[in-house]
This record gives sequence, C-alpha cells and structure tokens, in this order.
Amino acid sequence: MEQVRATRAELLAKKKQIVLAYQGRDLLKEKRNALLQEFMRTAEQVMRGSDELERNVGESAAALALAEALDGPEAVRSAAFAARAQVTLEVTGVNVMGVPVPLIETKSVARSPLDRGYGLSSVSGRIDAAAQAFETQLDLIIELAASEMRLRRLAEEIGRTTRRVNAMDNVLIPRLEAQRDYIHIVLEEREREDLFRLKRVKLKLERRPRASPTA
Repeated sequence: MEQVRATRAELLAKKKQIVLAYQGRDLLKEKRNALLQEFMRTAEQVMRGSDELERNVGESAAALALAEALDGPEAVRSAAFAARAQVTLEVTGVNVMGVPVPLIETKSVARSPLDRGYGLSSVSGRIDAAAQAFETQLDLIIELAASEMRLRRLAEEIGRTTRRVNAMDNVLIPRLEAQRDYIHIVLEEREREDLFRLKRVKLKLERRPRASPTA
C-alpha cells in the first residue's frame, strides 16, 4: 500500500474521496446505460437499412438487366454517361450524452427525369427506371454509412466507459477503502496506546507514597 498519512484529517479526506468515487462510478453507469439504449436504436436502424439496401440491390440489378436486354448495352451506357453527377457529402457531428458522433449531411441524389442530363425522347422508360433505382440505392448507401459510423462510435464509447467503470470498481474504490481502513486501524491503535500510557501514569501516581502531615 502506498504511504498515507494516518491522521484524522486524512481519514475524513479519504471518506469524502470514496463518496465522490461512488458517485462518479454511478454517473458513468448511467451514461453507459444511455449509450447502450442509443446503440440498440442505431443497431435497429442499421439492420433495417441493410435489409432495404439488399432489396434495392436486387431491384436495381433487375431493372438494369431488363434495360440492357431490351434497349441494348450501348443505349444504357450512353444514358449513364449523360446522367453522371457529383455527390457532395458533409460530415458534421452531434452529441449523444456528451459523446461526439459523426453525422453525414447530404441532399438526396435522386433526381427527376428532366434533371438526369439525357433527353427523355432518347431513352426508354426502362432506362429511366434503372437510373431511378440506382439513385435510390446510392441514397440508401449513404444513409446506411451514416448509421454504421454512428454505431461504431457509440460502441467505442461504450467500451471506454465500461473500462472506466471497471477501473473504479476494481482499482480506485478498493484502494481508497483500503487506505481508509488502514488509517482507521492506525488511529485506533494510537488511541489504545495513549489510553494504556495514561493508565500507567495514573497507576504510578496512585502508588506514589503521600507525604506525611507535619506536626
């Protein structure tokens, strides 16, 4: 055990530190519980997003295959070249129980047929349907990526908070309580020694012969 001063002031200080340690530990547990609830909500979003994306992938592949089969690969490639566009993403952050969580902000990439860059008279409805399906797929991918980033950050913070709770439960609080008990034992021992010395002094005084009274 590290050296501690065995004084009453130090004993009071240790008791206060123990109270604060328990309060801090309890606050960390509350924070972890709140993070776990948010983690579960986000995990459900990720699962729903994954299922929706999986369905969309199948629909997009089917729409593309139909367009290529009936309109030809060249017509599909020409429309895809004309419809090319950039997607701008902005990553910001929000706070969840004091934890910064990344947030992807973007406008939907889905466009109307008039905004896709090709003439409506030059493409079939099948090609336009395929374009719409893949734009929807890109929206779903971005949304899912944002949820997965949030989920990963929450998981990291939950792990960090759990380690802090364990450190307080298994290291800090036991050490403070051991120091408190050590100081208490030393002080009690000192009190017993002081009491023993006082009794000895009293006994000696009682045994000392009294001076005889003068005539």
